[in-house]
Amino acid sequence: MTTRPGGGVVEVARDLPLAARDAWALLADPRHHPRWIPLTRVEVRGLPLAVGSRVTATTGPLARRGAPGMPDRMRVDRLDPPTPSAAGVAVFTKLGPVLRGTAEVRVAPLHDGASRATWLEDVHLAGPLPAGLTRHLLHPAIAGMLRLALWRASREVARATARTR
Repeated sequence: MTTRPGGGVVEVARDLPLAARDAWALLADPRHHPRWIPLTRVEVRGLPLAVGSRVTATTGPLARRGAPGMPDRMRVDRLDPPTPSAAGVAVFTKLGPVLRGTAEVRVAPLHDGASRATWLEDVHLAGPLPAGLTRHLLHPAIAGMLRLALWRASREVARATARTR
């Protein structure tokens, strides 16, 4: 796993023992994310997932049970699956009311049916405070969340692979 340091864009990468097309189907679809991101539920409007689909990830103590929480509203602005020679890229633009910026999932093919998953977030708080300041303040929490999410996704893939052997 790699993490790009700094106070701006958060980037976390992890190699998965899964073909790029399968890793893409898993990671680029936000409906899978609640399995890896604590206290979060996800709703998608506009299925199948496509450019223009709207996503709301709601996070809070009882969000998974339908209780209110902090909404993270997003729009899918890019959804290009991987090819044998190029990474797939999904871009989600954060629309507020709390978070603004972008989230990006990349899945690149590696050797022997493996892939590299990279999750990037360039996020700041909506509102009157400078974006650079709030981006820097959010960096540790976003980095931790991305590391946890990719670790959990990797563990899920490893367990599924072990069951099929």
